Amino acid sequence: MSAFYFLFAFTIGCVVPLQAAINNQLKGLIGGSTVLAAFISFAVGTATLGILALITGQRWQGLAGLSQASWWHFTGGVMGAAFVFGTTLLAPRIGVAAMVSLIISGQILISLLFDQFGWLGLATRALSTPRLLGALLVVVGVLLVNFGDKLGK
Repeated sequence: MSAFYFLFAFTIGCVVPLQAAINNQLKGLIGGSTVLAAFISFAVGTATLGILALITGQRWQGLAGLSQASWWHFTGGVMGAAFVFGTTLLAPRIGVAAMVSLIISGQILISLLFDQFGWLGLATRALSTPRLLGALLVVVGVLLVNFGDKLGK
């Protein structure tokens, strides 16, 4: 695997708290609406992806395949909207570190299940003791990030 992909994944992780903070600031500028801040974020993101598709010469005729899509093929956009809305809502309420640690723990848990069972056509990667230990360490990290200050008191 290319180091580029690992670096790209890490960079995306670094952007999540930044995106939440920026969207929270935007929310303050538009009257406190989390929904509208998420909507604006998605609108700008949609325009960005459209421009990127044009610049990279994507084959727009491929969109004809959408007629064969099931309803659930479109739920990725709903999930993305929920993610942007949720991070904009949660960051100022529970803190960015708590929010991100909980998001990561949820991602690890579901990712292990996707790897184990190969859901939605993904390659299978067996659960192993080191992988399960890694997931347990993530859970411990989440607990320390969220409740570590209370341990010393």
